[in-house]
Amino acid sequence: MALDLNDYPLLAKANLPEQLRQLSQEQLPALSDELRSYLLRSVSQSSGHFASGLGTVELTVALHYVYNTPFDRVIWDVGHQAYPHKILTGRAERMHTIRQKDGLHPFPYREESEYDVLSVGHSSTSISAALGMAIAAQQARSNRKVVAVIGDGAITAGMAFEALNHAGEVRPDMLVILNDNEMSISENVGALNRYFARILSGSFYTSLREGGKKILSGVPPLHQLASRAEEHFKGMVTPGTFFEELGFNYIGPIDGHDVLGLVDTIRNMRNLKGPQLLHIVTKKGKGYAPAEADPIGYHAVSKFNPDDAKQPAKKASLPTFSNIFGSWICDMAETDERLQAITPAMREGSDLVRFSKTYPKRYFDVAIAEQHAVTLAAGMAIEGLKPVVAIYSSFLQRGYDQLIHDVALQQLDVLFAIDRAGVVGADGPTHQGAFDISFMRCIPNMLIMVPSDENECRQMLYTGYQYKGPAAVRYPRGSGNGVTPDKDMQLLPIGKAKTLRSGSKIAILAFGPLLAACQQAAEALDATLVDMRFVKPLDEALLTELASTHPLFVSVEDNAIMGGAGSAINEFVARSALQVRCVNLGLPDQFIKHGSQEQIYAELGLDSAGILASIKALC
Repeated sequence: MALDLNDYPLLAKANLPEQLRQLSQEQLPALSDELRSYLLRSVSQSSGHFASGLGTVELTVALHYVYNTPFDRVIWDVGHQAYPHKILTGRAERMHTIRQKDGLHPFPYREESEYDVLSVGHSSTSISAALGMAIAAQQARSNRKVVAVIGDGAITAGMAFEALNHAGEVRPDMLVILNDNEMSISENVGALNRYFARILSGSFYTSLREGGKKILSGVPPLHQLASRAEEHFKGMVTPGTFFEELGFNYIGPIDGHDVLGLVDTIRNMRNLKGPQLLHIVTKKGKGYAPAEADPIGYHAVSKFNPDDAKQPAKKASLPTFSNIFGSWICDMAETDERLQAITPAMREGSDLVRFSKTYPKRYFDVAIAEQHAVTLAAGMAIEGLKPVVAIYSSFLQRGYDQLIHDVALQQLDVLFAIDRAGVVGADGPTHQGAFDISFMRCIPNMLIMVPSDENECRQMLYTGYQYKGPAAVRYPRGSGNGVTPDKDMQLLPIGKAKTLRSGSKIAILAFGPLLAACQQAAEALDATLVDMRFVKPLDEALLTELASTHPLFVSVEDNAIMGGAGSAINEFVARSALQVRCVNLGLPDQFIKHGSQEQIYAELGLDSAGILASIKALC
């Protein structure tokens, strides 16, 4: 249920940025308080990303106050921190629908609002996109301003540094705001940095600096001396030497929760020429004590009562596939000291917390650097170690060249534990694991396995670990079927499927977790049901045998139909000239929007009723 904006009088007057800019600067602290309260109350009712947005309230107010959005461009990296932006850009009364089917998108989304300049979801894209927009504005002489907001975690990715390096060379007018929420600054230090930020961003210092350079430009020794003096002056009060060397004018760090100071500094920086970097320090979860104390736990929340100062206890549920992986890797590490775990900043999501504490010297969180994660594993494998890369399906897309060039081409022993494969639900199109089968299946030397339950997942992880070459086990978000995994680990016969039910005329070939949804259809149609288990290599002997007695093959998968597991069956049937009709059920040729997993599967006809209806229609 939507909150009543009348309970937030200043926020009600600032429903759009042009209304916000009608307020006096002195009203902005009170507005920020109302915005933070509204965010707390709305997310606690709807669920969603939480702590990051609490940390960017003042920054969001300042940016929309100073800049003429949407003409001026503000690009939010990743988008976890963009909930206050959504509230201030006409979507406050729809915040209760966020991440729900047909509701607000979980991240900035171009189709949703003209204020969402770039659709995002994966990190470290903001500076590259902002640079492109700044170049376009420069060429058009439009006087459009461009700002990229990036977090200290997202800036660890190579893509961000590539963009910084290029921007320093091209030197368009643009502002990068580094939102640093890992540091804390005392009031004294914050006041000092705010003071120097005003000096360094103000017209007096800027004109003095540039004028001095012009005057001394004809006297090289004095010009160099002046440049060094400026560098030393800045170096005494700012840690920005690195960014200065990349060609950015660095300002900060300043207090990211001082909205008046932010407005003053950003207003000064708005008209500076060339690439600028403003370093602000914020606190993730700011203004809500439990989130400040546990920003990881409050990064994304289910519905909760904010007055209780705690999240509701999680209901007992079946172990997730991530849990199965987390248990397996600890068990495997106990028996093989060569095992190394690698993750690109997904320790909690991939369930590597216990491993990281038990085997800290064999655990490597490489930050948001998927390309590096894959090639790091290649280097380890060359030296005889056994790396396991725990990575989300949609994040592995970012390491695709490395997967081909550095691992598969050299047939190295690297196991990819691919989490969040298939439909992930509320995070929407940027996070759906829709393409991994398609983009891996065409790579030579790859072994690709798709578990249908918890025990299959454990045994496939073991099988992939022992395999001589690159192997992938892709498993979904969420819980399995309640199957208790065998403690003993067993090698599966490579490329062998399991026939679970023998029927006539129709063979349902299930890949992965949709097997359970296929069972009802198989019973109703007296169809043969096969757990295919392996996408590559396929069980070609079984397919040949089935084709002699089943005129219809129906493949079912939670991957894109185009290029997916069903396509592999089509190719084999055509290559072998088998007399059988093939029909593929899976994800259609479109980006899958947000909603619960159950809602999405039902909408796409991939629940038990939908699968049955699709096959009946064929018959």
